[in-house]
Amino acid sequence: MKKILFGFLLLSCAAIHAQNVVRYDLYVRDTLVNFTGKEKRAIAVNGQIPMPTLTFTEGDIAEIYVHNELEEETALHWHGLFLPNKEDGVPYVTQMPIKPHTTHKYTFPIIQNGTHWYHSHYGLQEQIGMYGNFVMKKKVDDPTFRKGIDDLPNIPLVLSEWTDMKPENVHRLLHNASDWFAIKKGTTQSYAEAIEQGYFKTKVGNEWKRMNAMDVSDVYYDKFLINGKNESQLVGPLEGAEGRTFKAGDKVRLRVSNGGASSYFWLTYAGGKLTVVANDGNDVEPVEVDRLIIGVSETFDVVVSIPTDNVSYEFLVTSEDRTKSASLYLGNGIKQLTAPLPKLKYFEGMKMMNGMMKMNGDLDDMGMQMSLNQMDMNVVMYPEITGEIAKKNDGRKKVMKHDMEDMKMDSEQYNSNALSEITTLNYAMLKSTVETTLPKDAPVKELHFELTGNMNRYVWSLDNKVVSESDKILIKKGENVRIILYNNSMMRHPMHLHGHDFRLLNGQGDNAPLKNVVDIMPMETDTLEFNANVEGDWFFHCHILYHMMSGMGRVFTYENQAPNPLIPNPKLAQRKLFADDREFHFMAENDFATNGNDGELMFQNTRWSVGTEWRLGYNDMHGYETETHIGRYIGKMQWLMPFVGFDWRYRKLGHNEVEENLFGQKNSKDKRAVFSAGVNYTLPMLVMAQGEIFTDGNVRLQFERNDIPVTKRLRMNLMWNTDKEYMGGLRYIASRNLGITTHYDSDMGFGFGLNANY
Repeated sequence: MKKILFGFLLLSCAAIHAQNVVRYDLYVRDTLVNFTGKEKRAIAVNGQIPMPTLTFTEGDIAEIYVHNELEEETALHWHGLFLPNKEDGVPYVTQMPIKPHTTHKYTFPIIQNGTHWYHSHYGLQEQIGMYGNFVMKKKVDDPTFRKGIDDLPNIPLVLSEWTDMKPENVHRLLHNASDWFAIKKGTTQSYAEAIEQGYFKTKVGNEWKRMNAMDVSDVYYDKFLINGKNESQLVGPLEGAEGRTFKAGDKVRLRVSNGGASSYFWLTYAGGKLTVVANDGNDVEPVEVDRLIIGVSETFDVVVSIPTDNVSYEFLVTSEDRTKSASLYLGNGIKQLTAPLPKLKYFEGMKMMNGMMKMNGDLDDMGMQMSLNQMDMNVVMYPEITGEIAKKNDGRKKVMKHDMEDMKMDSEQYNSNALSEITTLNYAMLKSTVETTLPKDAPVKELHFELTGNMNRYVWSLDNKVVSESDKILIKKGENVRIILYNNSMMRHPMHLHGHDFRLLNGQGDNAPLKNVVDIMPMETDTLEFNANVEGDWFFHCHILYHMMSGMGRVFTYENQAPNPLIPNPKLAQRKLFADDREFHFMAENDFATNGNDGELMFQNTRWSVGTEWRLGYNDMHGYETETHIGRYIGKMQWLMPFVGFDWRYRKLGHNEVEENLFGQKNSKDKRAVFSAGVNYTLPMLVMAQGEIFTDGNVRLQFERNDIPVTKRLRMNLMWNTDKEYMGGLRYIASRNLGITTHYDSDMGFGFGLNANY
């Protein structure tokens, strides 16, 4: 018996040693980059952005040493990989972050194949360079090996974006509802623009429902990049044919990963169709399309052909908001460009949004069954679809002329492939090459989530709760977990599950595709399911970086699992994790005017607001006043905020002069220091109504509307209250932090000046 056991041990050791150990050393360092003519800080790995492509073959053992040479912590997440939970690389969930000037070893078996990627999961580091491709090849004897696909030359492509602005400042501006990104992108949708284009009624309807101008992308980016370059050329295949240039008839497999922090990208090719052969690292039956949109963190493998010799064909990557693009030219010769995508029709999109949104902030599906990206909520914004209906849809040429604000819509009216000869990929077209059914005898745990949030304060959540307001979700090993997601927000969300692939129920039956990211558009409902087979804590979150940092996620945890040795203090780790969406964002503004000085300071997070306003006169008659309010936002749309406050005022009144408000209440004191309690409520037309009672018994009602978009850069402010005070003013936005102002104040008269903000 001992001999048998010894022999078995020897065989086991031999098998382990037979496995190929592939080691990578990754050195994480600060660097300077210049994408725009200005040197800015970035993070490079092994001296490059993007990070090096890591290549393995299924069956390998990965050993990855991360040498953190930064002055801050970091961690790397292996997106889409099946691995032990402690190797997943999520700070405070699966490990503590890697300390500065230390080395951390990740090691795990490669038990799958396909195109994946890796990135930092610490803070906002992903925005400034920490992303790269992670490719796992099939074994040549793999029974699923597809000739003409899996043996093609591979070109790993990682798409990304760049902003000269610090990502922390980007995040802050998003929470402070700054107009600067819209101004830079040309998407302000002001009243002047609405009148010019014949959409005044639409603009009023938009604000009546308490919506700001719409956008399909949150952030303005200076550059979009393919493998770290805005434009580049590849003259020949990368694998198996080094030194040979492309020739007519050659095919190449593009392994495309969207490593962007917040950008969706349209993919088009000047050389003809894109043949989709894999998605999120999983094989699908080949499907030909003219274009596809790749969600944040998704991967697609597409096969393209070289039609003729001595021509280089443009592979064009265009941001969803169509502000900019990046190009990769395949071939050596005259450049053949693909047609650029037309600009979006924002007011048409606004009109559609008005029809979708109820007065309480919920979305109205207008009688449609939205799912699987088949019904494109942005279809009305795409001129190539709605400008001229294709011949195959002649019988419905007038369909888009209906007033979407006043009538229910047929789902076909949002089906881009029904409206145009351009074939656009949607999830219903994806079919796995193998059956993907789950164990039929396993118990089922069904979970429902509503994707919630609002653009006004940039709060994103599930069921109106952020990560720090929710418990971990318990699941049992062996059960089938079904997740039903409904997007009740105005933004699309790429929802990513760590450590597992899920079946996306898309009408393909037993061959439903396996994915780890699902892009869910407004009004859409999608169903995901997976078998719970790997213990640990697994993050489930929106992969738009700034949505995730705002709290849009959950942590799945297995019941009765062993403690994670890399999380020695779970309570500390939880506090650190919760700190992301509890972070306060700072805003300051000051108007240096000829008739006085006005300003405010504001600290706000997901729920709380602490703000101070002041008015400083230049003489005793004008005096000074400061008001401080501490409030908590209530409700999904956060239109309601109860608060407590303190008001301190000095003003030298004339002899026997008495101030009297609209209710007959008087104030004759030169100095006034009182506490208060009140409530703010956002009315239609985005008017802020404020009711406040002070400890001296006085009551004040106030109505205020700030930042009315008159033109692209001109904003109007209006205020009136029952203390018989009123104000009207204009601000011209000259730059991100400076404006030119003029206003009339009932107390201080007319003035003009310079506005500084942060």
